[in-house]
Amino acid sequence: MVASAAQLAQGRVPLEQRDFCGHHLLRLLRCQRDNFPVPWGCHALRHAWDSCQHQDYVMRMKEFERERRLRLRQQRLRRRRGDSDGD
Repeated sequence: MVASAAQLAQGRVPLEQRDFCGHHLLRLLRCQRDNFPVPWGCHALRHAWDSCQHQDYVMRMKEFERERRLRLRQQRLRRRRGDSDGD
């Protein structure tokens, strides 16, 4: 993580959004607070945060799929060892 827990707490980032993209959200919230009446002033920061969230989601899904495939492979290998021990 780029931003520390203290920085996120000081920036009033909600607990459920304190993740690997918290530093992007911290910048976005600061920009929105500084440019309050102009919502389009922080478009680039919003895009950076959305992109980070998407990349994090993709990585988590890839890790999940990899672990699932490894688990299935271990089960297949155990079954084969179990079947060959009986012969």
